[in-house]
Amino acid sequence: MNQTDKGSLSYLFSIVLVAVLGGLLFGYDTAVISGAEKGLQAFFLGAHDFIYTDGWHGFTCASALIGCVIGSAMSGYCATGWGRKRSLILAGILFFISALGSMEPEFLFFRHGEPTWGLLIAFNIYRIIGGVGVGLASAICPMYIAEVAPSRIRGTLVSWNQFAIIFGQLVVYMVNFLILGEHTNPIIESIGQGVNAVAPGSDPWTISTGWRYMFGSEALPAGLFAVLICFVPETPRYLVMAGRDDKALAVLCKINGKVDGRNTLLEIKESIGERTERLLTYGFLVIFIGIMLSVFQQAVGINAVLYYAPRIFGDMGMEDPMMQTVIMGVVNILFTLIAIFTVERWGRKPLLITGSIGMALGAFGVACTFGQSGLGLVTMLSIMLYSASFMMSWGPICWVLIAEIFPNTIRGAAVAVAVAFQWIFNWIVSASFVPMFNMQSASDPHLGHWFTYTLYGVICVLAALFVWRLVPETKGKTLEDMTRLWKERGRR
Repeated sequence: MNQTDKGSLSYLFSIVLVAVLGGLLFGYDTAVISGAEKGLQAFFLGAHDFIYTDGWHGFTCASALIGCVIGSAMSGYCATGWGRKRSLILAGILFFISALGSMEPEFLFFRHGEPTWGLLIAFNIYRIIGGVGVGLASAICPMYIAEVAPSRIRGTLVSWNQFAIIFGQLVVYMVNFLILGEHTNPIIESIGQGVNAVAPGSDPWTISTGWRYMFGSEALPAGLFAVLICFVPETPRYLVMAGRDDKALAVLCKINGKVDGRNTLLEIKESIGERTERLLTYGFLVIFIGIMLSVFQQAVGINAVLYYAPRIFGDMGMEDPMMQTVIMGVVNILFTLIAIFTVERWGRKPLLITGSIGMALGAFGVACTFGQSGLGLVTMLSIMLYSASFMMSWGPICWVLIAEIFPNTIRGAAVAVAVAFQWIFNWIVSASFVPMFNMQSASDPHLGHWFTYTLYGVICVLAALFVWRLVPETKGKTLEDMTRLWKERGRR
Protein backbone atom coordinates (compact mmCIF):
# COMPACT_ATOMS: atom_id res chain seq x y z
CA MET A 1 0.00 0.00 0.00
CA ASN A 2 1.50 3.36 -0.98
CA GLN A 3 1.30 6.65 0.87
CA THR A 4 -1.63 7.85 -1.24
CA ASP A 5 -3.68 4.80 -0.20
CA LYS A 6 -3.20 5.37 3.52
CA GLY A 7 -2.75 9.13 3.61
CA SER A 8 0.18 11.22 4.71
CA LEU A 9 0.58 11.92 8.42
CA SER A 10 3.57 14.16 7.70
CA TYR A 11 1.39 16.34 5.45
CA LEU A 12 -1.33 16.51 8.13
CA PHE A 13 1.13 17.37 10.88
CA SER A 14 2.79 20.06 8.76
CA ILE A 15 -0.46 21.96 8.13
CA VAL A 16 -1.53 21.56 11.76
CA LEU A 17 1.87 22.91 12.86
CA VAL A 18 1.27 26.04 10.80
CA ALA A 19 -2.25 26.42 12.22
CA VAL A 20 -1.08 26.15 15.84
CA LEU A 21 1.26 29.08 15.22
CA GLY A 22 -1.96 31.06 15.46
CA GLY A 23 -2.38 29.70 18.99
CA LEU A 24 1.20 30.65 19.82
CA LEU A 25 0.50 34.21 18.65
CA PHE A 26 -2.70 34.17 20.72
CA GLY A 27 -0.62 33.45 23.85
CA TYR A 28 2.19 35.79 22.81
CA ASP A 29 -0.08 38.78 22.17
CA THR A 30 -2.10 38.42 25.38
CA ALA A 31 1.01 37.99 27.59
CA VAL A 32 3.40 40.54 26.05
CA ILE A 33 1.83 43.33 28.11
CA SER A 34 2.99 41.70 31.36
CA GLY A 35 6.64 42.58 30.73
CA ALA A 36 6.06 45.89 28.98
CA GLU A 37 3.39 47.51 31.12
CA LYS A 38 5.65 49.23 33.69
CA GLY A 39 7.83 50.86 31.05
CA LEU A 40 4.72 51.83 29.09
CA GLN A 41 3.13 53.33 32.22
CA ALA A 42 6.27 55.34 33.01
CA PHE A 43 6.39 56.62 29.41
CA PHE A 44 2.83 57.99 29.46
CA LEU A 45 3.27 59.40 32.97
CA GLY A 46 5.53 61.90 31.24
CA ALA A 47 2.64 63.38 29.24
CA HIS A 48 1.87 67.09 29.70
CA ASP A 49 -1.53 67.37 28.01
CA PHE A 50 -3.35 64.81 30.21
CA ILE A 51 -2.94 62.84 33.44
CA TYR A 52 -2.25 59.14 32.95
CA THR A 53 -4.18 57.64 35.87
CA ASP A 54 -4.43 54.08 37.15
CA GLY A 55 -7.74 53.90 35.34
CA TRP A 56 -6.19 54.75 31.99
CA HIS A 57 -3.35 52.33 32.59
CA GLY A 58 -5.81 49.57 33.41
CA PHE A 59 -7.75 50.32 30.24
CA THR A 60 -4.55 50.39 28.16
CA CYS A 61 -3.35 47.05 29.56
CA ALA A 62 -6.74 45.45 28.81
CA SER A 63 -7.61 47.24 25.55
CA ALA A 64 -6.61 44.21 23.47
CA LEU A 65 -9.58 42.36 25.05
CA ILE A 66 -11.92 44.78 23.26
CA GLY A 67 -10.45 43.59 19.98
CA CYS A 68 -10.70 39.97 21.14
CA VAL A 69 -14.47 40.31 21.59
CA ILE A 70 -14.79 42.01 18.18
CA GLY A 71 -12.58 39.45 16.44
CA SER A 72 -14.34 36.44 17.92
CA ALA A 73 -17.76 37.93 17.11
CA MET A 74 -16.83 38.51 13.46
CA SER A 75 -15.03 35.16 13.12
CA GLY A 76 -18.26 33.41 12.11
CA TYR A 77 -18.85 35.78 9.22
CA CYS A 78 -15.21 35.57 8.14
CA ALA A 79 -14.98 31.78 8.43
CA THR A 80 -18.24 31.25 6.52
CA GLY A 81 -17.89 34.01 3.95
CA TRP A 82 -14.14 34.10 3.30
CA GLY A 83 -13.12 30.62 4.39
CA ARG A 84 -11.01 29.39 7.27
CA LYS A 85 -7.67 29.88 5.51
CA ARG A 86 -8.20 33.47 4.35
CA SER A 87 -9.54 34.39 7.80
CA LEU A 88 -6.30 33.12 9.36
CA ILE A 89 -4.26 35.09 6.83
CA LEU A 90 -6.18 38.18 7.95
CA ALA A 91 -5.42 37.34 11.60
CA GLY A 92 -1.71 37.06 10.81
CA ILE A 93 -1.72 40.45 9.06
CA LEU A 94 -3.51 42.04 12.03
CA PHE A 95 -0.94 40.55 14.45
CA PHE A 96 1.87 42.00 12.31
CA ILE A 97 0.31 45.47 12.06
CA SER A 98 -0.36 45.51 15.81
CA ALA A 99 3.20 44.51 16.69
CA LEU A 100 4.81 47.23 14.60
CA GLY A 101 2.19 49.84 15.49
CA SER A 102 2.46 49.17 19.23
CA MET A 103 6.25 49.44 18.95
CA GLU A 104 6.11 52.73 17.06
CA PRO A 105 2.65 54.30 17.62
CA GLU A 106 4.08 57.67 16.52
CA PHE A 107 4.36 56.42 12.91
CA LEU A 108 3.32 59.18 10.42
CA PHE A 109 1.26 61.29 12.83
CA PHE A 110 3.19 62.02 16.04
CA ARG A 111 6.64 63.11 17.16
CA HIS A 112 8.75 60.16 18.35
CA GLY A 113 9.17 59.88 22.11
CA GLU A 114 6.64 62.58 23.01
CA PRO A 115 3.76 61.11 25.07
CA THR A 116 0.44 62.79 24.28
CA TRP A 117 -3.27 62.06 24.54
CA GLY A 118 -3.42 61.39 20.80
CA LEU A 119 -0.50 58.96 21.01
CA LEU A 120 -2.26 57.03 23.79
CA ILE A 121 -5.32 56.67 21.56
CA ALA A 122 -3.14 55.50 18.66
CA PHE A 123 -1.39 52.94 20.86
CA ASN A 124 -4.69 51.51 22.08
CA ILE A 125 -6.00 51.30 18.52
CA TYR A 126 -2.99 49.19 17.56
CA ARG A 127 -3.53 46.97 20.60
CA ILE A 128 -7.21 46.54 19.69
CA ILE A 129 -6.18 45.61 16.13
CA GLY A 130 -3.99 42.87 17.61
CA GLY A 131 -6.90 41.81 19.80
CA VAL A 132 -9.08 41.37 16.71
CA GLY A 133 -6.39 39.03 15.38
CA VAL A 134 -6.41 37.12 18.68
CA GLY A 135 -10.22 36.84 18.56
CA LEU A 136 -10.13 35.50 15.00
CA ALA A 137 -7.30 33.05 15.75
CA SER A 138 -8.89 31.83 18.99
CA ALA A 139 -12.06 30.81 17.13
CA ILE A 140 -10.73 29.71 13.75
CA CYS A 141 -7.45 27.91 14.58
CA PRO A 142 -9.15 25.06 16.51
CA MET A 143 -11.94 25.04 13.92
CA TYR A 144 -9.39 24.68 11.11
CA ILE A 145 -7.55 21.85 12.88
CA ALA A 146 -10.78 20.00 13.69
CA GLU A 147 -11.95 20.19 10.08
CA VAL A 148 -8.75 18.76 8.57
CA ALA A 149 -7.99 16.12 11.22
CA PRO A 150 -9.24 12.50 11.09
CA SER A 151 -11.64 11.72 13.95
CA ARG A 152 -9.25 9.22 15.59
CA ILE A 153 -6.66 11.91 16.40
CA ARG A 154 -8.74 15.10 16.15
CA GLY A 155 -8.84 15.72 19.91
CA THR A 156 -5.07 15.33 20.23
CA LEU A 157 -4.35 17.71 17.36
CA VAL A 158 -6.81 20.39 18.55
CA SER A 159 -5.30 20.11 22.06
CA TRP A 160 -1.93 21.15 20.62
CA ASN A 161 -3.50 24.56 20.00
CA GLN A 162 -3.84 25.07 23.78
CA PHE A 163 -0.26 23.90 24.25
CA ALA A 164 0.81 26.53 21.70
CA ILE A 165 -1.09 29.23 23.63
CA ILE A 166 0.66 28.36 26.91
CA PHE A 167 4.00 27.95 25.11
CA GLY A 168 3.52 31.35 23.45
CA GLN A 169 3.08 32.93 26.87
CA LEU A 170 6.27 31.31 28.15
CA VAL A 171 8.16 32.38 25.02
CA VAL A 172 7.19 36.02 25.46
CA TYR A 173 8.12 35.92 29.16
CA MET A 174 11.60 34.77 28.11
CA VAL A 175 11.80 37.29 25.26
CA ASN A 176 10.83 40.12 27.61
CA PHE A 177 13.45 38.91 30.10
CA LEU A 178 16.15 38.89 27.41
CA ILE A 179 15.15 42.31 26.09
CA LEU A 180 15.28 43.78 29.58
CA GLY A 181 18.76 42.30 30.09
CA GLU A 182 20.73 44.32 32.62
CA HIS A 183 18.19 47.11 32.60
CA THR A 184 15.52 47.43 35.27
CA ASN A 185 11.83 48.24 35.18
CA PRO A 186 10.96 51.73 36.41
CA ILE A 187 9.70 52.24 39.95
CA ILE A 188 6.21 53.72 40.04
CA GLU A 189 5.20 55.68 43.14
CA SER A 190 1.61 56.52 44.07
CA ILE A 191 0.91 60.19 44.82
CA GLY A 192 -2.77 59.63 45.65
CA GLN A 193 -6.19 59.48 44.00
CA GLY A 194 -5.14 56.98 41.34
CA VAL A 195 -2.25 59.17 40.13
CA ASN A 196 1.36 57.97 40.03
CA ALA A 197 4.84 59.28 39.31
CA VAL A 198 8.10 57.73 38.17
CA ALA A 199 10.57 57.44 41.02
CA PRO A 200 13.88 59.29 40.58
CA GLY A 201 16.69 57.07 39.35
CA SER A 202 14.46 54.80 37.24
CA ASP A 203 16.19 53.35 34.18
CA PRO A 204 15.42 55.73 31.27
CA TRP A 205 16.03 53.02 28.63
CA THR A 206 13.08 50.92 29.76
CA ILE A 207 10.89 54.04 29.73
CA SER A 208 11.85 55.20 26.25
CA THR A 209 12.79 52.00 24.41
CA GLY A 210 12.44 48.70 26.26
CA TRP A 211 8.66 48.37 26.02
CA ARG A 212 8.84 49.13 22.28
CA TYR A 213 11.13 46.17 21.61
CA MET A 214 8.86 43.89 23.62
CA PHE A 215 5.79 44.74 21.54
CA GLY A 216 7.80 44.77 18.31
CA SER A 217 9.20 41.28 18.96
CA GLU A 218 5.81 39.84 17.97
CA ALA A 219 6.31 40.98 14.37
CA LEU A 220 8.65 38.06 13.61
CA PRO A 221 6.28 35.17 14.50
CA ALA A 222 3.31 37.15 13.15
CA GLY A 223 4.96 37.66 9.76
CA LEU A 224 6.02 34.02 9.64
CA PHE A 225 2.46 32.87 10.38
CA ALA A 226 0.92 35.19 7.77
CA VAL A 227 3.29 33.81 5.10
CA LEU A 228 3.10 30.12 6.01
CA ILE A 229 -0.70 30.03 6.25
CA CYS A 230 -0.80 30.94 2.55
CA PHE A 231 0.66 27.50 1.74
CA VAL A 232 -1.82 25.32 3.67
CA PRO A 233 -5.05 24.08 2.04
CA GLU A 234 -8.55 25.27 2.80
CA THR A 235 -10.50 22.80 4.97
CA PRO A 236 -12.48 20.10 3.12
CA ARG A 237 -15.69 21.01 5.00
CA TYR A 238 -15.54 24.61 3.82
CA LEU A 239 -14.61 23.57 0.27
CA VAL A 240 -17.70 21.34 0.08
CA MET A 241 -19.90 24.17 1.38
CA ALA A 242 -18.36 26.40 -1.28
CA GLY A 243 -19.15 23.85 -4.02
CA ARG A 244 -15.52 22.87 -4.68
CA ASP A 245 -15.84 19.12 -4.20
CA ASP A 246 -12.82 18.22 -6.36
CA LYS A 247 -10.46 20.28 -4.22
CA ALA A 248 -12.05 18.90 -1.06
CA LEU A 249 -11.51 15.34 -2.28
CA ALA A 250 -7.87 16.06 -3.12
CA VAL A 251 -7.21 17.32 0.41
CA LEU A 252 -9.11 14.45 2.03
CA CYS A 253 -7.25 11.83 -0.02
CA LYS A 254 -3.90 13.37 0.80
CA ILE A 255 -4.70 13.28 4.53
CA ASN A 256 -6.81 10.10 4.84
CA GLY A 257 -5.96 8.05 1.75
CA LYS A 258 -8.10 7.43 -1.34
CA VAL A 259 -10.74 5.11 0.13
CA ASP A 260 -11.26 6.95 3.42
CA GLY A 261 -11.04 10.27 1.61
CA ARG A 262 -13.92 9.38 -0.74
CA ASN A 263 -16.01 8.00 2.13
CA THR A 264 -15.42 11.13 4.22
CA LEU A 265 -16.40 13.34 1.28
CA LEU A 266 -19.71 11.47 0.96
CA GLU A 267 -20.38 11.92 4.68
CA ILE A 268 -19.60 15.63 4.46
CA LYS A 269 -21.88 16.11 1.46
CA GLU A 270 -24.68 14.23 3.22
CA SER A 271 -24.36 16.34 6.38
CA ILE A 272 -23.94 19.65 4.58
CA GLY A 273 -27.24 19.52 2.68
CA GLU A 274 -27.91 23.20 2.28
CA ARG A 275 -24.81 25.34 2.25
CA THR A 276 -25.99 27.60 5.07
CA GLU A 277 -28.48 27.14 7.86
CA ARG A 278 -29.78 29.36 10.62
CA LEU A 279 -27.97 29.32 13.94
CA LEU A 280 -30.86 27.61 15.78
CA THR A 281 -31.61 25.06 13.04
CA TYR A 282 -30.50 22.24 15.36
CA GLY A 283 -32.20 23.65 18.43
CA PHE A 284 -31.14 25.88 21.29
CA LEU A 285 -29.40 23.19 23.36
CA VAL A 286 -26.29 22.80 21.18
CA ILE A 287 -25.74 26.59 21.18
CA PHE A 288 -26.34 26.76 24.94
CA ILE A 289 -23.80 23.99 25.59
CA GLY A 290 -21.20 25.71 23.42
CA ILE A 291 -21.75 29.03 25.21
CA MET A 292 -21.62 27.48 28.68
CA LEU A 293 -18.43 25.59 27.89
CA SER A 294 -16.86 28.96 27.13
CA VAL A 295 -18.42 30.64 30.16
CA PHE A 296 -17.25 27.94 32.58
CA GLN A 297 -13.74 27.91 31.09
CA GLN A 298 -13.37 31.54 32.20
CA ALA A 299 -15.73 31.66 35.23
CA VAL A 300 -13.63 29.09 37.10
CA GLY A 301 -11.18 31.98 37.50
CA ILE A 302 -8.04 30.62 35.88
CA ASN A 303 -7.04 33.84 34.13
CA ALA A 304 -7.17 35.68 37.44
CA VAL A 305 -4.48 33.26 38.63
CA LEU A 306 -2.43 33.46 35.41
CA TYR A 307 -2.61 37.28 35.03
CA TYR A 308 -2.01 38.06 38.72
CA ALA A 309 0.22 35.17 39.80
CA PRO A 310 3.12 37.40 40.98
CA ARG A 311 0.68 39.50 43.05
CA ILE A 312 -0.87 36.36 44.58
CA PHE A 313 2.48 34.74 45.43
CA GLY A 314 3.72 38.08 46.79
CA ASP A 315 0.69 38.41 49.09
CA MET A 316 1.40 34.87 50.28
CA GLY A 317 4.79 36.10 51.51
CA MET A 318 6.91 34.29 48.91
CA GLU A 319 10.40 35.77 48.67
CA ASP A 320 10.61 35.41 44.88
CA PRO A 321 7.08 35.52 43.38
CA MET A 322 8.39 35.62 39.82
CA MET A 323 10.20 32.32 40.39
CA GLN A 324 6.99 30.76 41.72
CA THR A 325 5.21 32.05 38.62
CA VAL A 326 7.79 30.43 36.34
CA ILE A 327 7.46 27.14 38.24
CA MET A 328 3.69 27.32 37.80
CA GLY A 329 4.21 27.95 34.08
CA VAL A 330 6.35 24.83 33.74
CA VAL A 331 3.74 22.79 35.63
CA ASN A 332 1.07 24.16 33.27
CA ILE A 333 3.02 22.99 30.24
CA LEU A 334 3.49 19.49 31.67
CA PHE A 335 -0.18 19.04 32.53
CA THR A 336 -1.28 20.36 29.13
CA LEU A 337 0.80 17.52 27.64
CA ILE A 338 -1.13 15.06 29.83
CA ALA A 339 -4.37 16.23 28.20
CA ILE A 340 -2.88 15.99 24.71
CA PHE A 341 -1.77 12.39 25.18
CA THR A 342 -4.89 11.14 26.99
CA VAL A 343 -7.80 12.92 25.29
CA GLU A 344 -8.31 10.17 22.71
CA ARG A 345 -8.01 7.37 25.29
CA TRP A 346 -9.95 8.80 28.22
CA GLY A 347 -12.42 10.95 26.32
CA ARG A 348 -13.42 14.59 26.69
CA LYS A 349 -15.99 14.29 29.51
CA PRO A 350 -13.84 12.31 31.98
CA LEU A 351 -11.00 14.83 31.62
CA LEU A 352 -13.33 17.80 32.13
CA ILE A 353 -15.03 16.27 35.18
CA THR A 354 -11.71 15.16 36.73
CA GLY A 355 -10.19 18.58 36.08
CA SER A 356 -13.20 20.36 37.60
CA ILE A 357 -12.92 18.31 40.78
CA GLY A 358 -9.17 18.95 41.00
CA MET A 359 -9.71 22.67 40.50
CA ALA A 360 -12.44 22.74 43.15
CA LEU A 361 -10.14 21.02 45.67
CA GLY A 362 -7.35 23.47 44.83
CA ALA A 363 -9.61 26.53 45.09
CA PHE A 364 -11.11 25.39 48.41
CA GLY A 365 -7.59 24.65 49.65
CA VAL A 366 -6.52 28.23 48.87
CA ALA A 367 -9.67 29.63 50.51
CA CYS A 368 -9.04 27.68 53.74
CA THR A 369 -5.29 28.31 54.07
CA PHE A 370 -4.52 31.72 52.52
CA GLY A 371 -2.93 33.98 55.11
CA GLN A 372 -2.82 31.25 57.78
CA SER A 373 0.48 31.17 59.61
CA GLY A 374 2.55 28.12 58.76
CA LEU A 375 0.29 27.02 55.88
CA GLY A 376 1.97 28.96 53.06
CA LEU A 377 3.28 25.77 51.43
CA VAL A 378 -0.22 24.25 51.46
CA THR A 379 -1.60 27.41 49.84
CA MET A 380 1.04 27.32 47.12
CA LEU A 381 0.44 23.61 46.43
CA SER A 382 -3.31 24.29 46.29
CA ILE A 383 -2.78 26.98 43.67
CA MET A 384 -0.55 24.60 41.70
CA LEU A 385 -3.25 21.89 41.90
CA TYR A 386 -5.87 24.40 40.77
CA SER A 387 -3.80 25.58 37.80
CA ALA A 388 -2.55 22.10 36.79
CA SER A 389 -6.08 20.65 36.90
CA PHE A 390 -7.25 23.38 34.52
CA MET A 391 -4.40 22.73 32.11
CA MET A 392 -5.18 19.02 31.84
CA SER A 393 -8.89 19.65 31.31
CA TRP A 394 -10.72 22.90 30.64
CA GLY A 395 -7.71 24.59 29.02
CA PRO A 396 -7.35 22.35 25.97
CA ILE A 397 -10.54 20.26 26.09
CA CYS A 398 -12.92 23.22 25.95
CA TRP A 399 -11.35 24.23 22.63
CA VAL A 400 -11.61 20.65 21.38
CA LEU A 401 -15.33 20.46 22.17
CA ILE A 402 -16.14 23.90 20.77
CA ALA A 403 -14.45 22.86 17.52
CA GLU A 404 -16.28 19.50 17.44
CA ILE A 405 -19.83 19.69 18.77
CA PHE A 406 -21.42 22.06 16.25
CA PRO A 407 -22.93 20.78 12.96
CA ASN A 408 -20.96 21.64 9.80
CA THR A 409 -23.43 24.17 8.40
CA ILE A 410 -23.58 26.36 11.52
CA ARG A 411 -20.07 25.79 12.88
CA GLY A 412 -18.66 29.16 11.82
CA ALA A 413 -21.44 31.22 13.39
CA ALA A 414 -21.82 28.97 16.46
CA VAL A 415 -18.10 29.01 17.28
CA ALA A 416 -18.13 32.80 16.92
CA VAL A 417 -20.94 33.13 19.46
CA ALA A 418 -19.30 30.71 21.92
CA VAL A 419 -15.85 32.32 21.71
CA ALA A 420 -17.30 35.84 22.04
CA PHE A 421 -18.80 34.76 25.38
CA GLN A 422 -15.41 33.39 26.34
CA TRP A 423 -13.71 36.75 25.86
CA ILE A 424 -16.53 38.63 27.59
CA PHE A 425 -16.19 36.43 30.68
CA ASN A 426 -12.39 36.66 30.45
CA TRP A 427 -12.79 40.41 30.89
CA ILE A 428 -15.37 40.03 33.70
CA VAL A 429 -13.13 37.67 35.69
CA SER A 430 -9.99 39.74 35.09
CA ALA A 431 -11.70 43.01 36.04
CA SER A 432 -13.41 41.63 39.15
CA PHE A 433 -10.50 39.68 40.64
CA VAL A 434 -8.51 42.50 42.27
CA PRO A 435 -11.54 44.21 43.94
CA MET A 436 -12.79 40.84 45.26
CA PHE A 437 -9.34 39.65 46.31
CA ASN A 438 -8.66 42.87 48.25
CA MET A 439 -11.97 42.92 50.16
CA GLN A 440 -11.49 43.29 53.90
CA SER A 441 -13.64 43.61 56.99
CA ALA A 442 -12.87 44.82 60.50
CA SER A 443 -12.90 41.25 61.78
CA ASP A 444 -11.33 39.48 58.79
CA PRO A 445 -8.48 41.03 56.78
CA HIS A 446 -8.50 37.98 54.49
CA LEU A 447 -12.20 38.16 53.64
CA GLY A 448 -11.51 38.73 49.94
CA HIS A 449 -9.06 35.84 49.72
CA TRP A 450 -11.38 33.12 51.02
CA PHE A 451 -14.47 34.60 49.35
CA THR A 452 -12.82 34.76 45.90
CA TYR A 453 -11.50 31.20 45.92
CA THR A 454 -14.61 29.77 47.55
CA LEU A 455 -16.62 31.32 44.71
CA TYR A 456 -14.27 29.82 42.11
CA GLY A 457 -14.47 26.42 43.86
CA VAL A 458 -18.28 26.45 43.77
CA ILE A 459 -18.21 27.34 40.06
CA CYS A 460 -15.83 24.41 39.45
CA VAL A 461 -18.34 22.04 41.08
CA LEU A 462 -21.14 23.48 38.92
CA ALA A 463 -18.92 22.99 35.85
CA ALA A 464 -18.48 19.30 36.67
CA LEU A 465 -22.26 18.85 37.05
CA PHE A 466 -22.88 20.69 33.77
CA VAL A 467 -20.49 18.43 31.85
CA TRP A 468 -21.89 15.27 33.47
CA ARG A 469 -25.51 16.09 32.66
CA LEU A 470 -25.44 17.95 29.33
CA VAL A 471 -22.22 17.67 27.33
CA PRO A 472 -22.08 14.80 24.78
CA GLU A 473 -18.93 12.69 24.44
CA THR A 474 -17.29 13.31 21.07
CA LYS A 475 -14.37 10.87 21.31
CA GLY A 476 -14.11 8.78 18.13
CA LYS A 477 -17.02 10.53 16.42
CA THR A 478 -16.70 12.31 13.08
CA LEU A 479 -17.91 15.87 12.68
CA GLU A 480 -20.72 14.45 10.55
CA ASP A 481 -21.74 12.16 13.44
CA MET A 482 -22.30 15.28 15.55
CA THR A 483 -24.58 16.70 12.89
CA ARG A 484 -26.70 13.54 13.01
CA LEU A 485 -26.72 13.57 16.83
CA TRP A 486 -28.15 17.08 17.03
CA LYS A 487 -30.68 16.36 14.30
CA GLU A 488 -31.97 13.40 16.33
CA ARG A 489 -32.10 15.45 19.55
CA GLY A 490 -33.92 18.22 17.71
CA ARG A 491 -36.69 15.81 16.70
CA ARG A 492 -37.38 14.76 20.30
